Amino acid sequence: MGGAIPALAQKSSKDPNIRSVEGVVTDPAGKPVAGAVVYLKNTKTLQVRTFNSKEDGTYIFHGLSTTIEYELKAESKGAASDLRKLSEFDSRQKAIIDLKLKK
Repeated sequence: MGGAIPALAQKSSKDPNIRSVEGVVTDPAGKPVAGAVVYLKNTKTLQVRTFNSKEDGTYIFHGLSTTIEYELKAESKGAASDLRKLSEFDSRQKAIIDLKLKK
């Protein structure tokens, strides 16, 4: 019985109003880009958070509100991705948004 309690406590600590977004930054040829700057803009407060993509091109932002729309963009060495949106109507707890750099 002792093993079930921690699992139960862990399950109930998941806040349905909090989500994350993650993805991979790739170059025009589709290869992962390390060190690209990923910008996450809160469209309500206009606050911008950044994340430098990891060696495998991945990025992640945690602790995002489900009631706010966010804009995402990546930049690296003069190249930038299109602006992508994470809608407040997107109900996924973990959204996947890949960002492809253009020349």
